[in-house]
Amino acid sequence: MLIRVKDLKKTYPMGNLEVQALKGINLDIKDGDFVSIAGPSGSGKSTLLNIIGLIDSFTSGSLSVNDTVIETQSRREISRLRRDLIGFIFQSFNLLPVLNVFENIELPLLITKKGGSKAKRKDRINFLLEEIGLTDRKNHYPSELSGGQQQRVAIARALASSPRIIIADEPTANLDSDTGEKILALMKAINKDEKTTFIFSTHDPEIWKMADHVVFLHDGDIKSEERR
Repeated sequence: MLIRVKDLKKTYPMGNLEVQALKGINLDIKDGDFVSIAGPSGSGKSTLLNIIGLIDSFTSGSLSVNDTVIETQSRREISRLRRDLIGFIFQSFNLLPVLNVFENIELPLLITKKGGSKAKRKDRINFLLEEIGLTDRKNHYPSELSGGQQQRVAIARALASSPRIIIADEPTANLDSDTGEKILALMKAINKDEKTTFIFSTHDPEIWKMADHVVFLHDGDIKSEERR
């Protein structure tokens, strides 16, 4: 199992009180899954994604990613796992405004040193640009792109270093419904072509219908789960 979550709990202090954001989550995600974490605002979607993405810690329970039990690892080892296994797509795109499209996609290859030679990096980036349909925009800057185009660049950047897992927190939230559906269709196509596991959150029923595995959260717990 690529990701295994057992009785996962997350508590945040709030003054003299403690808020339980996750109340004992049990979840298995297989390699190659296309998973939607669905539910209303405040249900714990982002908290769960941040923990699975090794950005946030958890209060109790267990998390295993790629057969590594996370609670037994040092911070350094967790950082290495996150760098090597996981890519992120953000609802606010988070592209660097001073870099053009090509340079934004190249950045993780330079950081992780997984891109190989300059020629190999160029081949990988050009392949991704073709996948997202933005070859003719590679020298443009983020400010010269539409929201949908910026999100496509963010997807390519997340895929650049060939991670096993892509975490996407509300990736269509800042897009109109038509563009949002196209972005999800692109993610699903890449999921099939590159066998990348996608885990994304959404509160939009039209979006979560596109997933093969849907986990419905409510008040920090799994209300129901569907595999299609």
